[in-house]
Amino acid sequence: MISGGVGGGNTKTGLIFEGKVDLATFLNGQNGYEVKETYVYYNKELVARLFKKHKLYKFLESEKVDWKKHISKKLLPDDCIYVIVNNTVFIIEVKHQQVAGSVDEKLQTCDFKKKQYMKLFSELNYKVEYIYILDDWFKDTQYKDVLDYIISVGCRYYFKYIPLYELGLPVPQDE
Repeated sequence: MISGGVGGGNTKTGLIFEGKVDLATFLNGQNGYEVKETYVYYNKELVARLFKKHKLYKFLESEKVDWKKHISKKLLPDDCIYVIVNNTVFIIEVKHQQVAGSVDEKLQTCDFKKKQYMKLFSELNYKVEYIYILDDWFKDTQYKDVLDYIISVGCRYYFKYIPLYELGLPVPQDE
């Protein structure tokens, strides 16, 4: 799971960083949550829709949105969740790094990508938020400027998890 075991206390309140577990798997494991296909229920009430990669475009097609009228090239999010109560789409990109490499520059593309997603969802009148979930590699001081940049352009990042309340989703109660 998490190297060194750090962050385990947040398992009930946020998405834990783990490259092999997606948002649907995480939510399905939380008290009160159930994910059926792309639908997310909390205590049997529909609270969100989930889309990964190409499934986002299947959803847009079902909503009669022609993505080609808004952007010139498909963007394929690691995870995308539309939270009904706040009419907001959260694009979630998970970035894991163990050695210096191309992920460094990818972090600097959030402003462009958020604006592309805003165009993509404009027809549906959805707000758009762009969030990175980062591992501890990015806590190194060499990333200070890029992390500051992410915030300065209206995007967000979290280390190893994202609080469910930040998405506007209910936080499960202990059993």
